[in-house]
Parts: sequence; C-alpha cells; structure tokens
Amino acid sequence: MRRQTATGGRNPAGSSRALRLDPLSLPIRYDAHDTRADGGVRQIELHRERVILHRAVAGMRMAIKVRVSDFRGVGCRGLDDGRMLMLVHRDPSLSVPLCISSDNDEIERAWALWSEIFALPQLPDDTPREASQRRRRHSVMSRRRPRFLMRRRTGALLNAPRSYAGEREIIARH
Repeated sequence: MRRQTATGGRNPAGSSRALRLDPLSLPIRYDAHDTRADGGVRQIELHRERVILHRAVAGMRMAIKVRVSDFRGVGCRGLDDGRMLMLVHRDPSLSVPLCISSDNDEIERAWALWSEIFALPQLPDDTPREASQRRRRHSVMSRRRPRFLMRRRTGALLNAPRSYAGEREIIARH
C-alpha cells in the first residue's frame, strides 16, 4: 500500500497545512487529530470498501474496521479559516476528515468526487439553523370536527335531562 500524507511530506497531524487527499489513489493511509488517543493522533486507512482507524488509548492499541456503507455520507463542516470535508458516521468519534481547505470551489469538487467514489450521499452543510416555531395547541382548527366525521350525524343523549319548570312538586312533605 502506498503511503499518502496531506501535502507530500510527513506533516504532523493538526499542523496548519491544508489536508488534501487524492480520492483516485485509494488505498490511502494518513494521520489525523484525535483528542482521546494517546499522543492526540490516530492513523486512518481509506479503502474503497472499508475504513480502518488505528489508535492507542491508555496504552492499549486498537484497530477499528468500519465498512464504507456504514457511514451516513460525505458532509461538509465550516471551520474558522475554511471548510472541512468529512466522512460522517453516526458515532462522531468514527467520522473521518477527507479534505480541509479555504477554497470553496475546491471543496465542492472534492465533495462530489468523494461522494461518487464511496457511493454515499452528499450531506448538507452543518450550519446552525433557527428552531422552527412550535405548533399551537389551541388553534381554530383543533375544535372543528374532522372531515370524515362531518358526513355522520351527531349523536343524541340517550337519557336527556328533563325540565319540569312551573309544575308542582308531587312528593309530599310534612
């Protein structure tokens, strides 16, 4: 397997240089930042059908193999100085960075290419959105009868209360 790093030389993970991987030269092995791993670095192997994450936690070395089909898709996240393209997993600790750049055109091209190579959907940007307005519980429509009940007659009480206004009391009182 050929070893590909971010920009040709061996750059430490988390350096200020942009991360650019070539999706047409898979398999790829590179280092990425991981806060929970020993040394803050994990090694990632990208293949067309699987991703292997190598890291050590508390001295225990581990390799996690994840099928590409288990990932949700290829997503884009905004950073302070650019955007990051990543392979998004349901478990955020298994998400993998693919490209970091400040050039929007480059990100868009890479996004489409990685999505096509892995046959995964392009997930929308993770921009914070305003919460939608809550539905009103006591709206005008909630008191109206549903359409299928409008065709039926309304029911009548079986024993309607009778009113004897203006009549004399039959029960004798002493």
